[in-house]
Amino acid sequence: MADMTVEEKLAQLYGMWIGASGDSGEMVAPMMDEMLGEVPPFEEFAKNGLGQLTRIFGTHPVEPAAGAKALMETQRWLKTNTRLGIPALSHEECLTGLAAWKATTFPTPLAWGASFDPDLVGEMSAAIGDSMVRLGIHQGLSPVLDVIRDARWGRVEECIGEDPYLVGSIGSAYVKGLEGAGIIATLKHFVGYSNSRAGRNLAPVHAGPREIADVLLIPFEMAVLDAGVRSVMNSYAEIDGVPVAADPKLLTGLLRDRWGFEGTVVADYFAFQFLRDLHGVAEDFADAGRQALAAGIDIELPTGRTLRQPMVDAINAGDVDIAIVDRALERVLLQKASIGLLDATFEEDAPTDIDLDPAEHRAIAARLAEESVVLLANDGTLPLAAGSTIAVVGPNADRAPALFGCYSFINHVLSQHPGTAQGIDVPTVLSAIRSEQGADAVVAYEPGCAVDDADTSGIADAVAAATRADVAVVVVGDQAGLFGRGTVGEGCDRDSLELPGVQRQLVEAVLETGTPVVLVMVTGRPYAVDWALDRCAAAVQAFFPGEEGAAAIAGALSGRINPSGRLPVSLPRSVGAQPYSYLRPPLGGQNGTSNLDTAPARPFGFGLTYTDFRHRNLRVASGEVASDGAIVATVTVTNTGERDGSDIVQLYGHDVVGSVTRPVAQLLGYARVDLAAGERADVTFVVPTTRLAFSDRDLVRIVEPGKVDLWVGSDCETRDTEKSIVIVGDVHHVSLSDARMTLVEVAR
Repeated sequence: MADMTVEEKLAQLYGMWIGASGDSGEMVAPMMDEMLGEVPPFEEFAKNGLGQLTRIFGTHPVEPAAGAKALMETQRWLKTNTRLGIPALSHEECLTGLAAWKATTFPTPLAWGASFDPDLVGEMSAAIGDSMVRLGIHQGLSPVLDVIRDARWGRVEECIGEDPYLVGSIGSAYVKGLEGAGIIATLKHFVGYSNSRAGRNLAPVHAGPREIADVLLIPFEMAVLDAGVRSVMNSYAEIDGVPVAADPKLLTGLLRDRWGFEGTVVADYFAFQFLRDLHGVAEDFADAGRQALAAGIDIELPTGRTLRQPMVDAINAGDVDIAIVDRALERVLLQKASIGLLDATFEEDAPTDIDLDPAEHRAIAARLAEESVVLLANDGTLPLAAGSTIAVVGPNADRAPALFGCYSFINHVLSQHPGTAQGIDVPTVLSAIRSEQGADAVVAYEPGCAVDDADTSGIADAVAAATRADVAVVVVGDQAGLFGRGTVGEGCDRDSLELPGVQRQLVEAVLETGTPVVLVMVTGRPYAVDWALDRCAAAVQAFFPGEEGAAAIAGALSGRINPSGRLPVSLPRSVGAQPYSYLRPPLGGQNGTSNLDTAPARPFGFGLTYTDFRHRNLRVASGEVASDGAIVATVTVTNTGERDGSDIVQLYGHDVVGSVTRPVAQLLGYARVDLAAGERADVTFVVPTTRLAFSDRDLVRIVEPGKVDLWVGSDCETRDTEKSIVIVGDVHHVSLSDARMTLVEVAR
């Protein structure tokens, strides 16, 4: 550092988007065309060095081996053509798998939440990390730890669920898998982003400090303190008028001073510029860069619009203290050193044969897809009877992109390269049903309508096909996209939670035929479909289940797979009930003070199976638990049905009397338990009392003495077996040394 010029120091604090330009036609970041500005050739841009390389694989379709070779050559250039020879750190998106052509595309995070299986999510992220390492990538911009607060928000599909503990435990598993593979994981979006007004992307956030501390920050705290994440990305949000990108209380005071985070904080794309151009709190680019660095962000991404020349000029003029640059620079260089970049020579040749979609990765994708399918309703029509004639209708029945989220390569990039092959084998729901049912099955198909337009001309053909069939499988839902190019995804918010376009008309028209209807929803958010749940013979929810998702859906319909997914987010009754969360105080639900019914159509944790599970005899090790101790609770779970299955055992609690209002239900722990028909198991939860912690009236996080009701049920509203305990002793002030994770033991 002592030997570096101002220009060389700043060069380490920004990235360059190789191959991207404002007139390239791609739009893979918000306002990208406006924000990149004039970008000089790489050799000019990087003459003083470069901090990061932005999305070499995730901007255009590029053969994996060719991309690895280009990345290697770029690193060699930096080693040999800059004075200090410091390589760049290469980052990519990896939310549903590495966002690169021909890479395995896994289920979206809502599906991770529906699986309630953190171990499998960790396997997935380790596989993603393995692919990234082979290409020469160092950092992955995942996972998203925003807690869902409003289903209208387009980025709901990138989130894990509406419960902070579910988000934190599964998100931490993802971090451990990715970091264990040698990739720097990046938590997104710290913090508040998901709590925007009216569910609109980048809209102001008006959340009180208690909601931020007790709901929105919990997953980030877990991933920093328990998973050891090495990078954090700021939220675009402004909270009560203060943009997070310029808030030292969050980015330094909380993240570093209190939590002890020692990694790097990277800017969400163009967040530095947004301080001037969108938030209006900076007078020019230099001021924007100064505020962001002073707050605690270390790296401007995706490029260096504010730090490259404006900051050089401001420092030379004496307007900015070099100390804030040196602070960020030290963190950046330490991280580069920690992954071996400062010693790397790049003399070896890049690999020439790289398979980014190997069989073992597809197997993980298949398992996760199977575990995430949620059965919402069933009158006995499912599993489908052998020999049934089936009409498959609906806009998502025969479209591969319908299976993927916004940050999949197919929807994020490939949609703008028509004619380019998908690069991976992706059966559609239609083809998977035909394969599942066998060569002799009679399966007719009609799309009926598109995902999101007003054309109803195809509904008559869908009705005719359903009339001739024994059962109609109606496959509806979303198309993920970016900035208005989809019905869900970044910048694709909704002001209604009706199925997009004329899909409800299609479903209702098919219902009128009298043919039993199996409604299959392939979506990136929960929709208000209470009108259909009682009228359809069965209903299945799949949250963008990935490249193996169609086979999982078809397997659930046939009975080859026993559905085991559970809702990680409440299924809303109407858009008028938004924003809604099961984590509500008593007055947050339906009561005599209002005529509106806010009860969800299906509650958090809900999901049916083809067998029956009985939860009995909840017992505790002690009826009194010290305020700094742990609740030890055991429940007996029995598969009372006639086929093997997986139960999601859910332990909930309610702090009966609190000094501030408490949720009527709160997830304290969960376990995925596989049981053969007739098999029984005892599931023991060791719950640290900090799972019940909250911010008191002085905004100090405490565990308060008093009575706590406990129950185990099939969802947050069902109490199959109950027990109460009393937390005793003095008020416990929560510290970083307190446990945060519930331990689970299963004894058969």
